[in-house]
Amino acid sequence: MSDLRSAAVPALSSEDHVRGPAEGMLLIAYADLECAYCAALHVQLEEMRAKTPLRVAYRHFPVRSSHPRAWAAACATEAAGLQGRFWEMHDAILTDQAHIEDPHLWKLAEALDLDLDDFESDRRSEAIAERVRRDFTGGVRAGVVTTPTVFRDGQAFSGAGLRSTLAGLLPI
Repeated sequence: MSDLRSAAVPALSSEDHVRGPAEGMLLIAYADLECAYCAALHVQLEEMRAKTPLRVAYRHFPVRSSHPRAWAAACATEAAGLQGRFWEMHDAILTDQAHIEDPHLWKLAEALDLDLDDFESDRRSEAIAERVRRDFTGGVRAGVVTTPTVFRDGQAFSGAGLRSTLAGLLPI
């Protein structure tokens, strides 16, 4: 497990995707939507959110060298977000990572009742690509080298022991 201090974690902004109560403990998660460890983290965080006030900010860190569909998945979530459905697309992708090719993303968009023409145009737009790049670049500057990496109070946690570390951080 990595446990390092980083003063460069970008502060929350209006662009961040955050869920959970404002008074909850804030965790900033850099993740890759095609990463199996990120999917496991997603399950753990949802279990924790059900038991204790927890606020989670999700930031994209697509590792294209290992996960060739991660970038497309990130862009799909952002395009869904423009129609108010970021978290639904995010959750659906992490729940079924074996189906993130374009036809599956279109089916997800359709199931979420998104405007498909807007979804397709938006996910391929430079504005969406720039949004994903900003998350990734912010993560690199903050010291992220692997996914998932979770920050609490500027301290980074990642690696094999992440599950037990997170469980130890929260009073549950």
